[in-house]
Amino acid sequence: MEMNTVLAEALAANDPRFAVGEYRGAEGIEDFGDPQSELLALRENCAVYDLGYRVRLSLTGADRVRWLNGMVTNNIRDLAAGRGVYAFLLNPQGHILGDLYAFNFGDSITVDTDRSQRDKVLATFDHYIIMDDVEVSDLSAGISAIGVAGPRSRTILESLGFEIAGMRALEIRDQSWRGIDCTLVCGEREDHPSFEIWLPNIHIRTLWDATCSAGATPVGFRALELQRIALGIPLYGVDIRERDLPQETEQARALNFNKGCYVGQEIIERIRSRGAVHRKFSGFAIEGSADLAPTTRILANDKEVGEITSIATYRISGQSRTIALGYIRREVATPGRQVGLGNNVANVISLPVPDSFLRESAVAERRA
Repeated sequence: MEMNTVLAEALAANDPRFAVGEYRGAEGIEDFGDPQSELLALRENCAVYDLGYRVRLSLTGADRVRWLNGMVTNNIRDLAAGRGVYAFLLNPQGHILGDLYAFNFGDSITVDTDRSQRDKVLATFDHYIIMDDVEVSDLSAGISAIGVAGPRSRTILESLGFEIAGMRALEIRDQSWRGIDCTLVCGEREDHPSFEIWLPNIHIRTLWDATCSAGATPVGFRALELQRIALGIPLYGVDIRERDLPQETEQARALNFNKGCYVGQEIIERIRSRGAVHRKFSGFAIEGSADLAPTTRILANDKEVGEITSIATYRISGQSRTIALGYIRREVATPGRQVGLGNNVANVISLPVPDSFLRESAVAERRA
């Protein structure tokens, strides 16, 4: 059952105008009244948002590194202390059971994933911990997080006293903010800078208020979804399903081919040795609003060549445009290629969506 995030609970209690809805396994704030400004803040200024829909699982024990390295698709064995990686969790047939970030804290590893994936990840871990010295504990009852993103995110956080200088992608730093112990996490995209601050639940509202007072625009999950789709980031449970294979998702950042054995590796190596998979995750642009739904079939020359998984509609200078994400056969995935989506004509586009496409956009709505 979904539960309100700690921050959503506090904000909605103080202002009943805030609509609370389900997002990635938790109940969060949908928006703060002006989705256009929220999206623009994420892309052009500085936005602050609730990350209460994420959970953190701590792995301790002498075998934690070796064991997790044998569970996920990325390299945990050589992960330096203070750094993180993105990875998939697979079944023996190579299909994706979930996605996660793993961060090396030196004496422990923290796995960070969506709350909607928590039970499956824990069950999979429990299934494979047999004689290994590994203990898994859920930190979510005491720890939550907020995110800060946008070109001015560094400036805002430094004005609050956070030490950010020299931080690299997926680097973590333990810090003290106003006497509160917390962890600062640097996002993985240099083109769209972002940070996370993990800290005890009881201090979330204090940090939120301070960040807003420093000039960050509060953002709800509707704007986060619009930004996600514009960046072309697939979401597990929506764009990535258990039937999908890692190479189809175009998320090469999740794969390491030099790390040794792991669950599902044989299939992934077989795909690599035989060449590319037959379909790939792609973007599609439609002029105007489009009445589409996930699972809408993609047609080329009257043949079905793929399906849509996420849809977002934006308004640009008074005109609507729709961006869709989905899977399409590689032979027709060339940017600029026209395809059919329902009753609409769409162009295949490269991801992420160019900044010029959304620079003056106003959100119409998001449907996924």
